[in-house]
Amino acid sequence: MIPVRGFEGKTVAVFGLARTGLAAARALIAGGAQVAVWDEKPEARAAAEAAGLPVVDLFRADWSAFDALMLSPGVPLTFPEPHWVVVRARDAGVEIVGDMELFARTVNAALEHKRPKIVAITGTNGKSTTTALIGHVCAQAGRDVRIGGNIGVGVLDLEDMHGGAVYVLEMSSYQLDLTSSLHADVTVILNISPDHLERHGSMEGYVAAKRRILMNQGQGDTAVIGVDDPWGQQICTEITAANRRTIVPISASKAMGRGVYVLNGALYDAMGERAQEVVDLTAARSLPGRHNWQNAAAAYAAAKGLGIDPAEAAQHLLTFPGLAHRMETVGTLGRVRFVNDSKATNADAARQALSSYPKSYWIAGGRPKTDGIDPLEDLFPRVVKAYLIGEAAPAFAKVLQGKAAAAECGTLDVAVAQAYADAAASNQDAIVLLSPACASFDQYPDFEARGEAFRAAVQRLTHAAKGAA
Repeated sequence: MIPVRGFEGKTVAVFGLARTGLAAARALIAGGAQVAVWDEKPEARAAAEAAGLPVVDLFRADWSAFDALMLSPGVPLTFPEPHWVVVRARDAGVEIVGDMELFARTVNAALEHKRPKIVAITGTNGKSTTTALIGHVCAQAGRDVRIGGNIGVGVLDLEDMHGGAVYVLEMSSYQLDLTSSLHADVTVILNISPDHLERHGSMEGYVAAKRRILMNQGQGDTAVIGVDDPWGQQICTEITAANRRTIVPISASKAMGRGVYVLNGALYDAMGERAQEVVDLTAARSLPGRHNWQNAAAAYAAAKGLGIDPAEAAQHLLTFPGLAHRMETVGTLGRVRFVNDSKATNADAARQALSSYPKSYWIAGGRPKTDGIDPLEDLFPRVVKAYLIGEAAPAFAKVLQGKAAAAECGTLDVAVAQAYADAAASNQDAIVLLSPACASFDQYPDFEARGEAFRAAVQRLTHAAKGAA
Protein backbone atom coordinates (compact mmCIF):
# COMPACT_ATOMS: atom_id res chain seq x y z
CA MET A 1 0.00 0.00 0.00
CA ILE A 2 1.06 3.60 -0.64
CA PRO A 3 0.01 5.85 2.29
CA VAL A 4 -1.46 9.04 0.82
CA ARG A 5 0.31 12.26 1.79
CA GLY A 6 -1.10 15.77 1.84
CA PHE A 7 -4.38 15.01 3.63
CA GLU A 8 -3.10 14.51 7.17
CA GLY A 9 -5.79 15.54 9.68
CA LYS A 10 -8.30 16.21 6.91
CA THR A 11 -11.56 14.42 6.13
CA VAL A 12 -12.05 12.96 2.67
CA ALA A 13 -15.32 11.61 1.33
CA VAL A 14 -14.85 8.47 -0.76
CA PHE A 15 -17.61 7.58 -3.21
CA GLY A 16 -17.61 4.23 -5.00
CA LEU A 17 -16.39 1.19 -3.07
CA ALA A 18 -15.09 -1.13 -5.74
CA ARG A 19 -11.37 -1.84 -6.04
CA THR A 20 -10.32 1.80 -6.52
CA GLY A 21 -12.42 3.31 -3.75
CA LEU A 22 -11.52 0.72 -1.12
CA ALA A 23 -7.81 1.04 -1.89
CA ALA A 24 -8.03 4.84 -1.70
CA ALA A 25 -9.85 4.75 1.63
CA ARG A 26 -7.25 2.46 3.18
CA ALA A 27 -4.37 4.52 1.77
CA LEU A 28 -5.87 7.80 3.01
CA ILE A 29 -6.27 6.38 6.53
CA ALA A 30 -2.70 5.03 6.43
CA GLY A 31 -1.50 8.53 5.57
CA GLY A 32 -3.28 10.18 8.48
CA ALA A 33 -6.57 11.28 6.93
CA GLN A 34 -10.10 10.55 8.10
CA VAL A 35 -12.56 9.14 5.57
CA ALA A 36 -16.30 8.85 5.09
CA VAL A 37 -17.10 6.16 2.54
CA TRP A 38 -20.30 5.51 0.61
CA ASP A 39 -21.63 3.45 -2.26
CA GLU A 40 -25.13 3.22 -3.68
CA LYS A 41 -24.98 -0.59 -3.57
CA PRO A 42 -25.92 -2.06 -0.16
CA GLU A 43 -23.57 -5.01 -0.63
CA ALA A 44 -20.62 -2.65 -1.24
CA ARG A 45 -21.45 -0.70 1.93
CA ALA A 46 -21.71 -3.94 3.89
CA ALA A 47 -18.28 -5.04 2.66
CA ALA A 48 -16.80 -1.67 3.66
CA GLU A 49 -18.32 -1.91 7.14
CA ALA A 50 -16.96 -5.44 7.50
CA ALA A 51 -13.52 -4.05 6.62
CA GLY A 52 -13.83 -1.49 9.43
CA LEU A 53 -14.30 1.57 7.21
CA PRO A 54 -16.62 4.38 8.42
CA VAL A 55 -19.72 4.32 6.19
CA VAL A 56 -21.49 7.68 5.95
CA ASP A 57 -24.56 8.49 3.83
CA LEU A 58 -23.06 11.17 1.56
CA PHE A 59 -26.47 12.09 0.20
CA ARG A 60 -27.53 13.37 3.63
CA ALA A 61 -24.10 14.38 4.94
CA ASP A 62 -22.94 17.89 5.84
CA TRP A 63 -20.47 18.61 3.04
CA SER A 64 -18.86 21.46 4.92
CA ALA A 65 -17.10 18.76 6.94
CA PHE A 66 -15.21 17.41 3.92
CA ASP A 67 -11.92 18.67 2.51
CA ALA A 68 -12.04 16.58 -0.69
CA LEU A 69 -14.07 13.97 -2.55
CA MET A 70 -12.23 10.89 -3.81
CA LEU A 71 -14.41 9.83 -6.76
CA SER A 72 -14.16 6.39 -8.33
CA PRO A 73 -13.51 6.75 -12.07
CA GLY A 74 -16.68 4.93 -13.12
CA VAL A 75 -18.89 7.67 -11.62
CA PRO A 76 -19.99 10.32 -14.19
CA LEU A 77 -18.11 13.58 -13.63
CA THR A 78 -19.64 15.70 -16.40
CA PHE A 79 -21.55 13.68 -19.02
CA PRO A 80 -24.21 12.55 -19.66
CA GLU A 81 -24.81 14.58 -16.50
CA PRO A 82 -22.84 15.00 -13.27
CA HIS A 83 -23.64 12.41 -10.63
CA TRP A 84 -25.44 13.79 -7.57
CA VAL A 85 -22.33 13.33 -5.44
CA VAL A 86 -20.38 15.50 -7.89
CA VAL A 87 -23.09 18.17 -7.66
CA ARG A 88 -22.98 18.07 -3.86
CA ALA A 89 -19.20 18.43 -3.83
CA ARG A 90 -19.17 21.30 -6.31
CA ASP A 91 -21.96 23.17 -4.53
CA ALA A 92 -19.94 22.93 -1.31
CA GLY A 93 -16.67 23.97 -2.98
CA VAL A 94 -15.12 20.57 -2.22
CA GLU A 95 -12.23 19.48 -4.44
CA ILE A 96 -12.84 16.33 -6.51
CA VAL A 97 -9.89 13.99 -7.08
CA GLY A 98 -9.23 10.44 -8.23
CA ASP A 99 -6.84 7.78 -6.98
CA MET A 100 -4.18 8.75 -9.53
CA GLU A 101 -4.26 12.31 -8.21
CA LEU A 102 -3.80 11.03 -4.65
CA PHE A 103 -0.81 9.03 -5.88
CA ALA A 104 0.59 12.06 -7.74
CA ARG A 105 0.39 14.28 -4.68
CA THR A 106 2.08 11.64 -2.58
CA VAL A 107 4.95 11.42 -5.06
CA ASN A 108 5.22 15.20 -5.27
CA ALA A 109 5.37 15.44 -1.46
CA ALA A 110 8.37 13.08 -1.28
CA LEU A 111 11.96 14.30 -1.23
CA GLU A 112 13.31 14.39 -4.76
CA HIS A 113 15.76 11.53 -4.28
CA LYS A 114 12.93 9.32 -2.98
CA ARG A 115 10.60 9.90 -5.90
CA PRO A 116 10.13 6.89 -8.20
CA LYS A 117 10.13 6.90 -11.99
CA ILE A 118 6.64 6.92 -13.50
CA VAL A 119 5.53 5.61 -16.89
CA ALA A 120 1.92 6.51 -17.72
CA ILE A 121 0.13 4.82 -20.63
CA THR A 122 -3.17 5.68 -22.28
CA GLY A 123 -4.89 5.21 -25.64
CA THR A 124 -8.13 3.78 -26.92
CA ASN A 125 -6.74 0.30 -27.58
CA GLY A 126 -3.66 -1.62 -26.49
CA LYS A 127 -3.18 0.08 -23.11
CA SER A 128 -3.12 -3.08 -21.03
CA THR A 129 -0.83 -5.03 -23.34
CA THR A 130 1.58 -2.10 -23.57
CA THR A 131 1.54 -1.55 -19.81
CA ALA A 132 2.28 -5.20 -19.14
CA LEU A 133 4.91 -5.25 -21.88
CA ILE A 134 6.75 -2.20 -20.50
CA GLY A 135 6.60 -3.75 -17.04
CA HIS A 136 8.04 -6.99 -18.43
CA VAL A 137 10.93 -5.20 -20.16
CA CYS A 138 11.71 -3.22 -17.00
CA ALA A 139 11.64 -6.32 -14.81
CA GLN A 140 13.87 -8.26 -17.19
CA ALA A 141 16.27 -5.31 -17.17
CA GLY A 142 16.54 -5.57 -13.38
CA ARG A 143 14.34 -2.63 -12.41
CA ASP A 144 12.12 -2.70 -9.32
CA VAL A 145 8.88 -2.35 -11.25
CA ARG A 146 5.27 -2.07 -10.06
CA ILE A 147 2.45 -2.46 -12.60
CA GLY A 148 -1.08 -1.25 -11.99
CA GLY A 149 -3.62 1.52 -12.30
CA ASN A 150 -6.41 0.62 -14.70
CA ILE A 151 -4.92 -2.87 -15.02
CA GLY A 152 -4.61 -5.46 -12.27
CA VAL A 153 -3.90 -3.69 -8.97
CA GLY A 154 -5.11 -0.15 -8.20
CA VAL A 155 -2.25 2.30 -7.95
CA LEU A 156 -2.60 2.90 -4.20
CA ASP A 157 -2.55 -0.84 -3.51
CA LEU A 158 0.90 -1.14 -5.08
CA GLU A 159 4.01 -1.50 -2.92
CA ASP A 160 5.18 1.76 -1.34
CA MET A 161 7.66 3.87 -3.26
CA HIS A 162 11.39 4.51 -3.12
CA GLY A 163 13.77 6.33 -5.38
CA GLY A 164 14.74 3.26 -7.41
CA ALA A 165 11.22 2.05 -8.15
CA VAL A 166 9.45 2.29 -11.50
CA TYR A 167 5.66 2.57 -11.58
CA VAL A 168 4.14 1.52 -14.90
CA LEU A 169 0.55 2.73 -14.87
CA GLU A 170 -2.31 2.23 -17.29
CA MET A 171 -4.61 5.26 -17.23
CA SER A 172 -8.13 5.43 -18.61
CA SER A 173 -9.74 8.63 -19.83
CA TYR A 174 -12.00 8.50 -16.75
CA GLN A 175 -8.96 8.48 -14.47
CA LEU A 176 -7.28 11.25 -16.41
CA ASP A 177 -10.33 13.49 -15.97
CA LEU A 178 -9.68 13.31 -12.22
CA THR A 179 -5.90 13.86 -12.39
CA SER A 180 -4.12 17.21 -12.53
CA SER A 181 -0.69 17.04 -10.84
CA LEU A 182 0.78 13.75 -12.09
CA HIS A 183 4.26 14.19 -13.52
CA ALA A 184 5.24 11.13 -15.57
CA ASP A 185 8.84 10.69 -16.65
CA VAL A 186 7.55 8.80 -19.69
CA THR A 187 4.08 9.17 -21.18
CA VAL A 188 2.55 7.00 -23.89
CA ILE A 189 -0.48 7.82 -26.04
CA LEU A 190 -0.88 4.75 -28.24
CA ASN A 191 -3.82 5.66 -30.43
CA ILE A 192 -7.14 7.49 -30.32
CA SER A 193 -10.42 6.46 -31.92
CA PRO A 194 -14.02 7.21 -30.90
CA ASP A 195 -14.86 5.62 -27.53
CA HIS A 196 -16.61 6.57 -24.28
CA LEU A 197 -18.22 9.56 -26.01
CA GLU A 198 -21.22 9.33 -23.71
CA ARG A 199 -18.87 10.09 -20.81
CA HIS A 200 -16.92 12.89 -22.49
CA GLY A 201 -19.67 14.58 -24.48
CA SER A 202 -17.81 14.61 -27.79
CA MET A 203 -14.67 13.45 -29.53
CA GLU A 204 -13.05 16.74 -28.55
CA GLY A 205 -13.77 16.01 -24.88
CA TYR A 206 -12.38 12.49 -25.18
CA VAL A 207 -9.17 13.70 -26.84
CA ALA A 208 -8.79 16.43 -24.24
CA ALA A 209 -9.00 13.81 -21.48
CA LYS A 210 -6.30 11.70 -23.15
CA ARG A 211 -4.03 14.74 -23.56
CA ARG A 212 -4.06 15.33 -19.80
CA ILE A 213 -1.48 12.57 -19.47
CA LEU A 214 1.06 14.99 -20.97
CA MET A 215 0.56 17.67 -18.31
CA ASN A 216 3.49 18.65 -16.14
CA GLN A 217 6.16 17.12 -18.38
CA GLY A 218 9.27 19.12 -19.09
CA GLN A 219 12.90 18.92 -20.07
CA GLY A 220 14.32 15.44 -19.56
CA ASP A 221 10.96 13.69 -19.89
CA THR A 222 9.81 11.54 -22.82
CA ALA A 223 6.48 11.51 -24.66
CA VAL A 224 5.75 8.53 -26.91
CA ILE A 225 2.93 9.30 -29.35
CA GLY A 226 1.24 6.96 -31.83
CA VAL A 227 0.80 8.75 -35.16
CA ASP A 228 -1.21 6.17 -37.09
CA ASP A 229 -4.44 8.11 -36.48
CA PRO A 230 -5.25 11.79 -37.10
CA TRP A 231 -5.74 12.67 -33.43
CA GLY A 232 -2.34 11.26 -32.49
CA GLN A 233 -0.73 13.05 -35.41
CA GLN A 234 -2.23 16.34 -34.27
CA ILE A 235 -1.11 15.90 -30.67
CA CYS A 236 2.41 15.00 -31.80
CA THR A 237 2.61 18.06 -34.05
CA GLU A 238 1.36 20.39 -31.33
CA ILE A 239 3.68 19.19 -28.58
CA THR A 240 6.64 19.11 -30.97
CA ALA A 241 6.13 22.82 -31.45
CA ALA A 242 6.41 23.28 -27.67
CA ASN A 243 9.70 21.30 -27.80
CA ARG A 244 10.13 20.90 -24.04
CA ARG A 245 10.62 17.13 -23.83
CA THR A 246 11.93 14.27 -25.95
CA ILE A 247 9.12 13.33 -28.34
CA VAL A 248 9.11 9.89 -29.96
CA PRO A 249 6.51 9.33 -32.70
CA ILE A 250 5.67 5.64 -33.18
CA SER A 251 4.02 3.85 -36.10
CA ALA A 252 3.13 0.33 -37.11
CA SER A 253 2.23 1.28 -40.66
CA LYS A 254 4.85 3.63 -42.13
CA ALA A 255 8.51 4.54 -42.13
CA MET A 256 9.42 7.86 -40.54
CA GLY A 257 12.39 10.19 -40.72
CA ARG A 258 12.35 10.38 -36.93
CA GLY A 259 10.73 8.01 -34.48
CA VAL A 260 10.27 4.28 -33.84
CA TYR A 261 8.33 2.25 -36.37
CA VAL A 262 7.60 -1.29 -37.53
CA LEU A 263 7.50 -2.47 -41.14
CA ASN A 264 6.64 -6.09 -41.99
CA GLY A 265 7.43 -7.07 -38.42
CA ALA A 266 10.85 -5.40 -38.25
CA LEU A 267 11.24 -2.76 -35.51
CA TYR A 268 13.29 0.27 -36.55
CA ASP A 269 14.78 2.99 -34.36
CA ALA A 270 15.09 6.25 -36.29
CA MET A 271 15.81 8.53 -33.35
CA GLY A 272 19.47 8.86 -34.33
CA GLU A 273 21.23 9.90 -37.53
CA ARG A 274 19.74 7.01 -39.50
CA ALA A 275 17.14 4.29 -39.05
CA GLN A 276 18.46 1.03 -37.61
CA GLU A 277 16.65 -2.30 -37.50
CA VAL A 278 16.75 -3.47 -33.89
CA VAL A 279 14.60 -6.63 -33.70
CA ASP A 280 12.35 -8.92 -35.73
CA LEU A 281 8.99 -8.94 -33.96
CA THR A 282 7.71 -11.87 -35.97
CA ALA A 283 9.76 -13.95 -33.51
CA ALA A 284 7.62 -12.63 -30.61
CA ARG A 285 4.89 -15.26 -30.37
CA SER A 286 2.81 -13.23 -27.92
CA LEU A 287 2.83 -10.09 -30.08
CA PRO A 288 1.10 -11.05 -33.34
CA GLY A 289 -0.36 -8.49 -35.71
CA ARG A 290 0.13 -4.85 -36.53
CA HIS A 291 -1.66 -3.61 -33.38
CA ASN A 292 0.85 -5.50 -31.22
CA TRP A 293 3.69 -4.08 -33.28
CA GLN A 294 2.50 -0.63 -32.26
CA ASN A 295 2.48 -1.78 -28.64
CA ALA A 296 6.03 -3.11 -29.02
CA ALA A 297 7.25 0.14 -30.60
CA ALA A 298 5.78 2.05 -27.65
CA ALA A 299 7.35 -0.28 -25.10
CA TYR A 300 10.76 -0.05 -26.76
CA ALA A 301 10.60 3.76 -26.86
CA ALA A 302 9.42 3.94 -23.23
CA ALA A 303 12.25 1.66 -22.08
CA LYS A 304 14.77 3.91 -23.83
CA GLY A 305 13.19 6.87 -22.07
CA LEU A 306 13.91 5.15 -18.75
CA GLY A 307 17.56 4.66 -19.70
CA ILE A 308 17.36 0.93 -20.44
CA ASP A 309 19.87 -0.22 -23.05
CA PRO A 310 18.04 -0.26 -26.41
CA ALA A 311 19.44 -3.62 -27.56
CA GLU A 312 18.51 -5.18 -24.23
CA ALA A 313 15.00 -3.70 -24.35
CA ALA A 314 14.48 -5.03 -27.87
CA GLN A 315 15.44 -8.57 -26.88
CA HIS A 316 13.14 -8.52 -23.86
CA LEU A 317 10.19 -7.81 -26.16
CA LEU A 318 10.60 -11.31 -27.57
CA THR A 319 10.13 -13.01 -24.19
CA PHE A 320 6.85 -11.29 -23.29
CA PRO A 321 4.39 -14.03 -22.22
CA GLY A 322 1.25 -12.19 -23.33
CA LEU A 323 -1.75 -10.77 -21.52
CA ALA A 324 -4.89 -12.48 -20.31
CA HIS A 325 -8.08 -11.62 -22.22
CA ARG A 326 -6.18 -10.18 -25.19
CA MET A 327 -5.97 -12.68 -28.06
CA GLU A 328 -5.23 -15.33 -25.44
CA THR A 329 -5.49 -18.98 -26.44
CA VAL A 330 -7.44 -20.61 -23.61
CA GLY A 331 -7.82 -24.11 -25.03
CA THR A 332 -7.72 -26.42 -28.02
CA LEU A 333 -10.21 -29.20 -28.66
CA GLY A 334 -9.44 -31.34 -31.69
CA ARG A 335 -8.78 -28.95 -34.55
CA VAL A 336 -10.59 -26.06 -32.86
CA ARG A 337 -8.65 -23.33 -31.01
CA PHE A 338 -10.45 -21.00 -28.59
CA VAL A 339 -9.17 -17.41 -28.43
CA ASN A 340 -10.18 -15.08 -25.58
CA ASP A 341 -10.17 -11.45 -26.69
CA SER A 342 -12.67 -10.24 -24.10
CA LYS A 343 -10.75 -7.00 -23.71
CA ALA A 344 -11.94 -5.95 -27.18
CA THR A 345 -14.69 -3.67 -25.88
CA ASN A 346 -15.12 -1.63 -29.07
CA ALA A 347 -15.10 -2.17 -32.82
CA ASP A 348 -11.56 -0.91 -33.31
CA ALA A 349 -10.20 -3.41 -30.78
CA ALA A 350 -12.22 -6.25 -32.33
CA ARG A 351 -10.82 -5.31 -35.74
CA GLN A 352 -7.35 -6.19 -34.51
CA ALA A 353 -8.39 -9.73 -33.63
CA LEU A 354 -10.66 -10.37 -36.63
CA SER A 355 -7.96 -9.22 -39.03
CA SER A 356 -5.45 -11.64 -37.45
CA TYR A 357 -7.29 -14.76 -38.66
CA PRO A 358 -8.35 -15.58 -42.23
CA LYS A 359 -11.53 -17.23 -40.92
CA SER A 360 -13.15 -17.35 -37.48
CA TYR A 361 -16.29 -18.36 -35.66
CA TRP A 362 -16.92 -15.01 -33.99
CA ILE A 363 -18.63 -14.48 -30.63
CA ALA A 364 -19.67 -10.83 -30.29
CA GLY A 365 -22.06 -8.68 -28.33
CA GLY A 366 -22.72 -7.17 -24.94
CA ARG A 367 -23.57 -3.55 -24.26
CA PRO A 368 -22.87 -1.84 -27.60
CA LYS A 369 -20.71 1.23 -28.11
CA THR A 370 -21.81 4.16 -30.25
CA ASP A 371 -20.56 2.82 -33.59
CA GLY A 372 -21.58 -0.81 -33.01
CA ILE A 373 -19.96 -3.22 -35.49
CA ASP A 374 -20.69 -1.22 -38.65
CA PRO A 375 -17.00 -0.18 -38.99
CA LEU A 376 -16.07 -3.89 -39.25
CA GLU A 377 -18.07 -4.57 -42.43
CA ASP A 378 -14.95 -5.04 -44.54
CA LEU A 379 -13.99 -7.96 -42.25
CA PHE A 380 -17.34 -9.76 -42.39
CA PRO A 381 -16.09 -12.05 -45.22
CA ARG A 382 -13.63 -13.48 -42.67
CA VAL A 383 -16.50 -14.48 -40.37
CA VAL A 384 -17.69 -18.04 -40.99
CA LYS A 385 -20.54 -17.39 -38.57
CA ALA A 386 -21.25 -14.93 -35.77
CA TYR A 387 -22.71 -15.95 -32.41
CA LEU A 388 -24.34 -12.93 -30.78
CA ILE A 389 -24.85 -12.34 -27.07
CA GLY A 390 -26.24 -9.69 -24.75
CA GLU A 391 -28.08 -6.45 -25.43
CA ALA A 392 -26.43 -5.93 -28.81
CA ALA A 393 -27.52 -9.26 -30.31
CA PRO A 394 -30.67 -8.08 -32.22
CA ALA A 395 -28.99 -4.97 -33.64
CA PHE A 396 -25.82 -6.86 -34.63
CA ALA A 397 -27.93 -9.54 -36.34
CA LYS A 398 -29.50 -6.84 -38.53
CA VAL A 399 -26.09 -5.42 -39.44
CA LEU A 400 -24.82 -8.89 -40.40
CA GLN A 401 -27.92 -9.88 -42.38
CA GLY A 402 -26.92 -10.83 -45.91
CA LYS A 403 -23.23 -10.29 -45.12
CA ALA A 404 -22.36 -13.12 -42.71
CA ALA A 405 -24.22 -16.00 -41.10
CA ALA A 406 -25.33 -15.17 -37.57
CA ALA A 407 -27.19 -16.70 -34.64
CA GLU A 408 -28.62 -14.85 -31.65
CA CYS A 409 -27.42 -16.98 -28.72
CA GLY A 410 -28.20 -14.66 -25.81
CA THR A 411 -25.64 -16.00 -23.36
CA LEU A 412 -21.96 -16.75 -23.65
CA ASP A 413 -22.16 -20.43 -22.72
CA VAL A 414 -24.74 -21.05 -25.46
CA ALA A 415 -22.58 -19.15 -27.97
CA VAL A 416 -19.46 -21.16 -27.08
CA ALA A 417 -21.28 -24.47 -27.43
CA GLN A 418 -22.83 -23.55 -30.80
CA ALA A 419 -19.60 -22.08 -32.15
CA TYR A 420 -17.64 -25.19 -31.18
CA ALA A 421 -20.22 -27.54 -32.73
CA ASP A 422 -20.07 -25.67 -36.03
CA ALA A 423 -16.29 -25.32 -36.01
CA ALA A 424 -15.77 -29.02 -35.20
CA ALA A 425 -18.19 -30.04 -37.95
CA SER A 426 -16.07 -28.19 -40.52
CA ASN A 427 -13.31 -30.83 -40.11
CA GLN A 428 -10.74 -28.06 -40.59
CA ASP A 429 -8.40 -26.10 -38.36
CA ALA A 430 -10.70 -23.45 -36.87
CA ILE A 431 -10.71 -20.49 -34.51
CA VAL A 432 -13.55 -19.77 -32.09
CA LEU A 433 -12.95 -16.11 -31.27
CA LEU A 434 -14.49 -14.15 -28.42
CA SER A 435 -13.93 -10.54 -29.47
CA PRO A 436 -17.13 -8.82 -28.34
CA ALA A 437 -16.74 -5.25 -29.71
CA CYS A 438 -18.91 -4.30 -26.73
CA ALA A 439 -18.74 -3.43 -23.07
CA SER A 440 -19.55 -6.28 -20.70
CA PHE A 441 -21.81 -4.50 -18.24
CA ASP A 442 -25.12 -5.99 -19.41
CA GLN A 443 -24.09 -9.48 -18.24
CA TYR A 444 -20.72 -9.19 -16.43
CA PRO A 445 -19.11 -6.69 -14.04
CA ASP A 446 -16.09 -6.25 -16.33
CA PHE A 447 -14.29 -7.71 -19.33
CA GLU A 448 -12.16 -9.90 -17.05
CA ALA A 449 -15.24 -11.67 -15.68
CA ARG A 450 -16.51 -12.16 -19.23
CA GLY A 451 -13.17 -13.61 -20.30
CA GLU A 452 -13.11 -15.97 -17.34
CA ALA A 453 -16.64 -17.11 -18.19
CA PHE A 454 -15.42 -17.89 -21.71
CA ARG A 455 -12.47 -19.83 -20.29
CA ALA A 456 -14.80 -21.78 -17.99
CA ALA A 457 -17.15 -22.62 -20.87
CA VAL A 458 -14.21 -23.93 -22.92
CA GLN A 459 -13.04 -26.02 -19.96
CA ARG A 460 -16.51 -27.54 -19.60
CA LEU A 461 -16.47 -28.53 -23.28
CA THR A 462 -13.02 -30.06 -22.86
CA HIS A 463 -14.03 -32.06 -19.79
CA ALA A 464 -17.20 -33.27 -21.53
CA ALA A 465 -15.19 -34.37 -24.55
CA LYS A 466 -12.74 -36.30 -22.33
CA GLY A 467 -15.58 -37.94 -20.50
CA ALA A 468 -17.14 -39.10 -23.75
CA ALA A 469 -13.86 -40.47 -25.07
